Amino acid sequence: MFLAGVTFPIDYYFGVIGTILPTAASTVRRAFQGNTLNSVSVAPSHHSIACGRFHFVSLRSFAAGSTKAMSHSQSLAPSELGPQSSASGNKQALISLSDKKDLTLLGNGLQKLGYTIVSTGGTASSLENAGVSVTKVEHLTCFPETLDGRVKTLHPNIHGGILARRDLKHHMEALNNHGIGTFDVVVVNLYPFYDKVTSTGGIAFDDGIENIDIGGPAMIRAAAKNHKDVLVVVDSLDYPAFLEFLEGGQDDQQFRRKLARKAFAHVASYDSAVSEWLCSLRYGENPHQKAAFYVDKSLSEVNAGGIATAVQHHGKEMSYNNYLDADAAWNCVSEFRNPTCVIVKHTNPCGVASRDDILEAYRLAVKADPVSAFGGIVAFNIEVDEVLAKEIREFRSPTDGETRMFYEIVVAPKYTEKGLEILRGKSKTLRILEAKKNEKGKLSLRQVGGGWLAQDSDDLTPEDIQFNVVSEKKPQDSELCDAKFAWLCVKHVKSNAIVIAKDNCMLGMGSGQPNRLESLRIAFRKAGDEVKGAALASDAFFPFAWKDAVEEACENGIGVIAEPGGSNRDGDAVDCCNKYGVSLLFTNVRHFKH
Repeated sequence: MFLAGVTFPIDYYFGVIGTILPTAASTVRRAFQGNTLNSVSVAPSHHSIACGRFHFVSLRSFAAGSTKAMSHSQSLAPSELGPQSSASGNKQALISLSDKKDLTLLGNGLQKLGYTIVSTGGTASSLENAGVSVTKVEHLTCFPETLDGRVKTLHPNIHGGILARRDLKHHMEALNNHGIGTFDVVVVNLYPFYDKVTSTGGIAFDDGIENIDIGGPAMIRAAAKNHKDVLVVVDSLDYPAFLEFLEGGQDDQQFRRKLARKAFAHVASYDSAVSEWLCSLRYGENPHQKAAFYVDKSLSEVNAGGIATAVQHHGKEMSYNNYLDADAAWNCVSEFRNPTCVIVKHTNPCGVASRDDILEAYRLAVKADPVSAFGGIVAFNIEVDEVLAKEIREFRSPTDGETRMFYEIVVAPKYTEKGLEILRGKSKTLRILEAKKNEKGKLSLRQVGGGWLAQDSDDLTPEDIQFNVVSEKKPQDSELCDAKFAWLCVKHVKSNAIVIAKDNCMLGMGSGQPNRLESLRIAFRKAGDEVKGAALASDAFFPFAWKDAVEEACENGIGVIAEPGGSNRDGDAVDCCNKYGVSLLFTNVRHFKH
């Protein structure tokens, strides 16, 4: 047997195989001895690969007891028995494509430039049909495509050749010791998962699973990581520029990085589509709507807090609506510096109170609207301990003094061990979330049909703005504090939004009405007799004053009004407040929330 000028008896190869699987080796030996195949030519340093290759073509058929002799098709040419090495001047390109657009252009271009092309399955067949010389990947891996195509390229002979750093001596020595050649170019695109799962008529779950690419992303990521030495291409539109780059013999690292960035983005988009398809909730806002939830893992969100990264300690699986409501409650309560309780229903805060005594804050938040609070989300900005947990568990509704309050979710920054134990005993279904406060400066995203809207988050607090007195009557310190509290609350209420507050407690709110006057009237109905001397905040200016919202607020006994100003009739609002002796503050900041 010929090996770089040295003849080995064929028993040498069976000896190596025998160390792997002795029984099969003896079977292979008999098959070889009964065949006309008496010698094999192999490339230098590649005898172990040759043995491995005999192992796969033989053991697969002979381990089950078959004694059929190997056919002449299993006699491997020298080029088939060992990968080429770019280090020795032979350039290799690995091509594996689902979308074969412009494949002939790519193959001919690389062949013209002297590249040995290694390819898989259908891609190899397409290249051969186009007259391009191809080495099939199984001749490098020494193993056939298996598991219905699931395993083709997941092999050290492939990934070693992609990932090896050419500037590290021990990397290149490792390749040489194992007979692995390097790849200079990797051109891969992925199974059409997105097109399949979004096709008209849908797709069966099992079919969707089979369209999740495994080997492709692995090769793309490997090549992109090692882009200093390996050019990676994932888009057929880049073929002309890529071939031009190779023809010029350039060493432009910026071009390589551009392709690598595109490759990582391609895989990230692909993985996101798979994650979205798999990570489904029970349903969306309504049972007939499908829904999914996934966490934003972008670098800007690392340790940035929020409900998406909250830890669930207890309760049923979170639903679509649970996430929305918990997010609204947490965003609101996190705004306050003093111990605060916020209760939310359908994303609107229906009760907010700040007190040094968190138990009192909780009771006042429920009292603001006990009917809405029932079945809502209760959030705290301080630790829930044993005493607070007992109060949450046992507190009765102010409407009848008997009905124990029920909540879907409790969310807080942390819990004592005893506090958690007590809350777990309230209900098997109560979801208990531990969340980290949202950092400022996040990007706020909303989807519209066919696209997205992006904006900075509304991070302004009362400390960031001026409450300018525009009326004759100046507010007392307590009134100014109430106005700031109401203004911070109204920021989290859906427009058109009105909040009435006093002594750091929301008394009533009106939300989501097409006109501001109706929202004001709803807020007054909820606040009841406590409105006298209270503060009123509006998320936007009042377009009318006389015989409208401003005058009604004054007639009902409001002591101070905080609004952005900016209306053509701001003068009427000032005159109206002066007539009734009410303080009017302009913030010059609008708080629309749609």
